[in-house]
Amino acid sequence: MTVSLRQLEYFVAVVDTGSFTQAAADLHVSQPGLSNQIQSLERQLGGPLLERLTRGVRLTPAGRIVLPHARASLAHAERARTAGLRAAGVDAGELHVGTLYSLSVGILPAALKAWRTTYPDVAVRLVEFRHTDDLIAAMEAGRADVAVGPTPPDWTGPLREIGAEAFWLAGPPGAFPEPRRTVELGELADSPWVHFTPPSGLADILDAACQSAGFTPHAAVRTEQSSSALNLARAGLGITLVPGNVIPAHFDGSLAEPSPPVLRPLSVYTRTRPDPITAAFIDAIADETLANPGHLEPPYRP
Repeated sequence: MTVSLRQLEYFVAVVDTGSFTQAAADLHVSQPGLSNQIQSLERQLGGPLLERLTRGVRLTPAGRIVLPHARASLAHAERARTAGLRAAGVDAGELHVGTLYSLSVGILPAALKAWRTTYPDVAVRLVEFRHTDDLIAAMEAGRADVAVGPTPPDWTGPLREIGAEAFWLAGPPGAFPEPRRTVELGELADSPWVHFTPPSGLADILDAACQSAGFTPHAAVRTEQSSSALNLARAGLGITLVPGNVIPAHFDGSLAEPSPPVLRPLSVYTRTRPDPITAAFIDAIADETLANPGHLEPPYRP
């Protein structure tokens, strides 16, 4: 007897609600019927997945192992259903967009807004990562329909290049006195840096840029977010290096272009030939880049 999607759905629902009673109510099934399905699943897997408590439930060690696989199976089943509907010409389901946290501003919001005017009934789920390798791995595993991110090396599926994102140096007011617009990275070898917490694609880019200039940056502060790095640099805690698209128009610290320039090629890519809905999203990204090249060009300068 094979494990069914219904059994996995019931198991996940009990975990998420913490209650057999609430899970049954949410699924519109009887509690005895739900309990029977869970017990059948446990028999098939050779042991208990849930520990029944006076109030609620708790995962057993086996349950903790099974849970992520159950979630993944349900997600893949839903993706398969959506793919079938789209192939039949039905606008349905969710569009899963994989990207990096640092790219969730700038081009993505505008492109999504334009795309949703054509597909208002299709929801969007952003699947965001801190590192390019994680984004690529998620795409290879089928966790997203389309990715917007740094151009992956040796990608074998469909890919459209959309330009190169420029990185900029940011610091407190007066750190890069006007009229200077560029700063040799080597001049900042002794400066404190607002760095990024590894593993992070932004940390890798900052390290590589500084190492190419002949030094290892001294991290005075580390953060996970580019927006936090900007605020910390503005406050005088160090120099940072961030993508131009995350620098807001109201930023009143100092900005300078690093020399040599630090650029990150960006692409939109999929595993297989995109369906019409996904293809329209890719077109929206490309159109937005052409219509508003400022997403990939030098940021606003105070």
